Amino acid sequence: MHKVRTPIKVRYQETDQMGVVYHANYLIWFEIGRTAFVESLGFQYHEMEAEGVVSPVVNANIQFKHPIRYGEDAFVETWVDSYNGIRTTYGYQVIDQAGEIAVTGTTQHVIVRKDNFRPLSLKKHFPEWDQAYKQALEGQEQ
Repeated sequence: MHKVRTPIKVRYQETDQMGVVYHANYLIWFEIGRTAFVESLGFQYHEMEAEGVVSPVVNANIQFKHPIRYGEDAFVETWVDSYNGIRTTYGYQVIDQAGEIAVTGTTQHVIVRKDNFRPLSLKKHFPEWDQAYKQALEGQEQ
């Protein structure tokens, strides 16, 4: 399985009054990781968007193991957890600076036309992405 590890610097504005990362910010970190993953396959979201297609989140799942605090370094690991040509589920692990898993989760996406949000087949409309995702699931490098 192809994974991408993206460094995250915990910023003060991402924390709550307890000095730990506010829970909703992990979803932003997932997006940072997902973008880095897509780029590692040789693609850019803005290229898809230039064709009038966007990739909304249709489901998100997150589990908190332990907090990450302001000033700590962290990493988000991202991979394709499942893919069927229409739906893509990305997996994530947020790793703390000691190498421990702090947060895990998934987000599920489809691609849709930006003007009407009608679902499209990634396999049909972006066959090169389809092939890259299949290879990423199998662990083949691009």
